[in-house]
Order: sequence, then C-alpha cells, then structure tokens
Amino acid sequence: MDGGLARRGWLPCCISGAVFAVCMAGTTLPTPLYSLYQDELGFSELTVTVVYAVYAFGVIGVLLLAGNASDALGRRPVLLWGLGCAAASAVCFLGATALGWLFAGRLLSGLSAGLFTGAATAYVMELAPGKDSPRASFVATAANMGGLGCGPLLAGLLAQYAPWPLHLPFIVHLVLLAASAVLLVGLPETVSERRPLNTARPQRPGLPPEVRAVFRPAALASFVGFALFGVFTSVSPAFLAQFLDVDNHAVSGLIVALAFFASIAGQSAVGRIGERRSLPLGCAGLLGGLALLACALWWHLLPLVVLSALLGGAGQGLTFRAALAQVAAASPAAHRAAVISTLFVVAYTGISLPVIGVGVLSGHIGLQDAGLVFIACMAVLVAYAGVYLLRRPGGVRT
Repeated sequence: MDGGLARRGWLPCCISGAVFAVCMAGTTLPTPLYSLYQDELGFSELTVTVVYAVYAFGVIGVLLLAGNASDALGRRPVLLWGLGCAAASAVCFLGATALGWLFAGRLLSGLSAGLFTGAATAYVMELAPGKDSPRASFVATAANMGGLGCGPLLAGLLAQYAPWPLHLPFIVHLVLLAASAVLLVGLPETVSERRPLNTARPQRPGLPPEVRAVFRPAALASFVGFALFGVFTSVSPAFLAQFLDVDNHAVSGLIVALAFFASIAGQSAVGRIGERRSLPLGCAGLLGGLALLACALWWHLLPLVVLSALLGGAGQGLTFRAALAQVAAASPAAHRAAVISTLFVVAYTGISLPVIGVGVLSGHIGLQDAGLVFIACMAVLVAYAGVYLLRRPGGVRT
C-alpha cells in the first residue's frame, strides 16, 4: 500500500496535510464553547484565559523536550501519539463535570499540537513529489492554520444548530481522529534510519550572535501575531456576547475562524511579495488589525471586529512565514533547529502570557478596558518591530 500511495503524486502529501488539519482543529474546538462552560461550571473570565493558555505551555514543553523525536522514531509513530493525545483531550472535554477536566483537556491538546507542529510539517514536505518545497510548505502551513480555523467554525455550527452542544463537537472530532489514524497508517514512512528514543536530545533554545539582528524584529512580530490570535480565540466570544449581543455560537466561531483563514492568505502572498517586504507589511497589517480591534471595543461595532480579524490575520500570516524563513536562512546549520525552536517558544509565549494578562485585568477594570490596554502594549511592540525593519541595513529589498 505504501508503494501504491507513493506513486500517486500529491495524494500522500495532501492526505498528511488533512491529518495535520484534523489534529490542529481540536486545539481551537472549545473556543466558542467557553461561555457554555462558564454557565455550567461557574468560573470567571480570568479562568477562561488560564484554561486557554495551558495549551501553550503543553506545546512549548513538547517543542523543547521532544521536538526532534520524529527524527529518531520516524514521523508516523510520533504523529500517532499526537492523535492519541488529541483523542484523550476530546474525552476530557466530553467528561468535563469540573474545571480540572478542562485544564487536563487543554494540556493534552497542547501536547498533541507540540508533537504535530514539527513532525507533521516535515512529513508533509517529505511526501511531496519532486521535493517541491515552496508548494509543499504552503500545504503544511495551510493545513496548520486551516485546521485551527476549522475548529471554532465546526464547534460553533454544531453548538448552535445541533443537539448536545458540549458533547457533539468532540464526538465528531473523535470520529475524524479515528479516520485520520487509519489514513496515517496507510502512508509511507519517510525516516529511513530509525534510532532509539534516547538519541533524541531535548532542544535548548539558542541564539548565535549572527542571528540576533534578524531575530529581534522577527520574534517581536511573531509574538504580537500569536498574541492577537490568543485574544481572539480566548476572549472574543465573551466580548461579542457582552457588548454586541452576539449569542450565536456559529457567528462567534466564524469570526475567530476568519483570522486563521486570513493568515493562510497572508502566508500565500509571501512568495509574491518577498520575505523582506513581507515582514514590515505584515507589521503594518498587525498594527491595522489592532487599531480596528480597539475601535470595535470602543464603539461596539461588529463589522470592525470582522475587519480586525481579516487584517490582523493576514498580517500575522505575512510576518510569521517571512520571519520563519529569514531566521532559518540567517542561522548556522548547526544551530538552525535550536534557533527555530526559540522562535516558536516566543510565538507560543505570545499566545499565553498576554492572554492571561487580559484575564487578570478584566477582573479589575472590565473586559473592554483590559482589551484596550492589551492593544496599546501590542501596538508599541509591533510598531517598534516595523520601524526597526524599515531602518535596518538593506531596507525592504527582496
């Protein structure tokens, strides 16, 4: 079966991308459901943000401790473990009768994403015919962000228009995970020489001197882009319900999904725009998305929330794909994995710490003012990154 699939051109690459998307969808599946959990379990907005952020700690832990495990064990075994963690996360949410279940579910979701992030990206690119790296890398990034976008969209639709809103989304996801496991077993392994697990050493974050000038603005832009996604996926449903009277879970899920789908569009444009132009343009997009979100918070206008998701998502896509490419190109081969791991650690820190900060502030000054403080802080960071990029030697040449 492996040989038959290998002869079918792009089919194995696309199948592995679909498996990648299914796993990542589980990480954002609870997004439009948090308000329902709040009503059922009775916890605060701060707790919502902490539950959300636990996911990032799981991702960071796996990236640092086992990010290169698939190089030793093979891609498929690690991805199967990732699907197992995703299934265990869904089971936790299905049985969530107390807050501890939500924490456990989010942590397992983070572990699954951490196992998939590196291994699935490499697997998709290795299964592409003719080593077509640009197209294969887009399949991988589209699967990643597309899956993240499909999660809240699927959960929102099911929660709004189907029975058992806190159960059916996870049942559907379990079915998709089972189908993904069957498909994954049928794909060829791309790691020819397997090694024992103890040969996969933890990856320590590292930053050689020659990378620092490129890394600083790239990391800041990545931090802000992921922070914007973190706020959208954790507290935007609560804002929509409290200030815009949007109680439709499908609408909340769609607005969050738009940010991720816009990121795919932004990433696809990097090849045409050029990496050096994409970073400052992406910073401008992030700044515009933050400004629109501030206006939406101040004037309580739903169209501005939608525009913020689209512009901010496109800016995140531009900045992150260009940042990853530039940082990788500037890194010495012997330190490239450590430098990329450091960039991902910064990005996922952006998903967690600012979101928790918004939750803490919302308990003292309210969700609206907490959001405005967050926007002001992120705007300063991304503006600094954009100005630095425009003024550094070489300007914005491609």
